[in-house]
Amino acid sequence: MTAPDASIDRGGACLLVTGAPGSGKSTVTRLVAAALTRSALMRGDDVSRLVVSGHVWALGEPADEAARQTRLCNDNLIALAGNFVDAGITPVIDWIVPDRAQLDLYVDGLVDRGLVLVVLDPGTQACRDRDEQRHADEQFAFDGHDTLVAGMRDGFGELGWWFDTSALTPEETAQQVVDHAYGKGLVTRRRGL
Repeated sequence: MTAPDASIDRGGACLLVTGAPGSGKSTVTRLVAAALTRSALMRGDDVSRLVVSGHVWALGEPADEAARQTRLCNDNLIALAGNFVDAGITPVIDWIVPDRAQLDLYVDGLVDRGLVLVVLDPGTQACRDRDEQRHADEQFAFDGHDTLVAGMRDGFGELGWWFDTSALTPEETAQQVVDHAYGKGLVTRRRGL
């Protein structure tokens, strides 16, 4: 990869990469984090699983506990990202942010620290195909791609960079994120807020 854009490196921004299951978030964020000079890879699934006893995933039951733990995960990701960027380390967040209400938590907590939002959007079929290529233990049976992405599009409005990665390899996608995320995905107080 080419040298990273200084605006997203060395704590110059908080990079939030989201998208539907199978969009490539985990692979791309790992590659992006590796390309930066100083970075921390923060996987929302890992932060969520810090709750060992009594863990309820975002779509689990009971719904009120799932919502409470999802909010806790978001709060922890935001606090941790803030700590990293304040220390000059770029946080690269891999997490499904399904709606504007959850996105607003990140905007409120990180916009003044340089929140950069990238939504990987290779399309429903690409997400399904990618999921089928995963090891059986890593597959994520999910039928709601179209609904999830439509809700994100409607809710996010003008915020972030919607990036169609269907024709790119993970390495090409990561390079584009390193090269262009800051310019295309920076969330500012005057853009949509």
